[in-house]
Amino acid sequence: MADILELNMAGEGPVVVVQRAPSLTRLVISTPPANALSLAVMDALLAGLAEAAADRTNRVVVIAGEGKVFSAGHDLKELTAHRSDADGGRAFFTTTMQKCAELMQAIVRHPNPVIAEVNGLATAAGCQLVASCDLAIASEESQFCTPGVNIGLFCSTPMVALSRNLSPKHAMEMLLTGETIDARSARDFGLVNRVVPPEYLGTVVGKYATTIASKSSLTVKTGKEAFYRQAEMGLSDAYAYAAGVMVENMLAKDAEEGIGAFLEKRKPEWTHE
Repeated sequence: MADILELNMAGEGPVVVVQRAPSLTRLVISTPPANALSLAVMDALLAGLAEAAADRTNRVVVIAGEGKVFSAGHDLKELTAHRSDADGGRAFFTTTMQKCAELMQAIVRHPNPVIAEVNGLATAAGCQLVASCDLAIASEESQFCTPGVNIGLFCSTPMVALSRNLSPKHAMEMLLTGETIDARSARDFGLVNRVVPPEYLGTVVGKYATTIASKSSLTVKTGKEAFYRQAEMGLSDAYAYAAGVMVENMLAKDAEEGIGAFLEKRKPEWTHE
């Protein structure tokens, strides 16, 4: 990577390492062994995402975890410590869950595609993080679960992301049983795109990133936004909205260039406009 920045939102060691290369920002959760989504980690991820969105040269964001765990979800020790607060922890619990919702929506609304690079366990809100990303590539050693039901805390916020990616019965299977599924089952469920040997994980993620970065960033941004917006609409509204998006896209310089290049059998030269 061309540039490495450590994001520390807690005043201690770095909680997220940002690795930058041409067209790519890689955010690595760096609080092993659990890589828990503490408030500090979520703030750092939000900061990294915002910085990537503001960088007009950036095309793809990758989220990974350091070590053998992608993310074990919320920091239960941090949450439990606030039970002694005057309100029993209500204010801190509310802040944590709202921050988590903000993070997941920041991924979905991000102008760049976000890829989860999963090499290890992704559990609870960590599994939610995987489901919230646009693409997810997992190593054969990866595992996934939403085990809140096992400790009396149903994974209600992970449910939002799971129910929008998996079939209802697969999502409910994970949420109701709390059992761990392997990477191939996660692929069959629709949670991840591909499963690869761990030694090839970085290479495959890099290939996806390079392929996406080679496209018109305006086209990719337009398509990503439209994908999620139409998914929340009824069929007629979705087609009406998508038709309008297509018209505006057709009027863009990159669409004119891309279609012209196709007809002329040459490589397009994107202006990202």
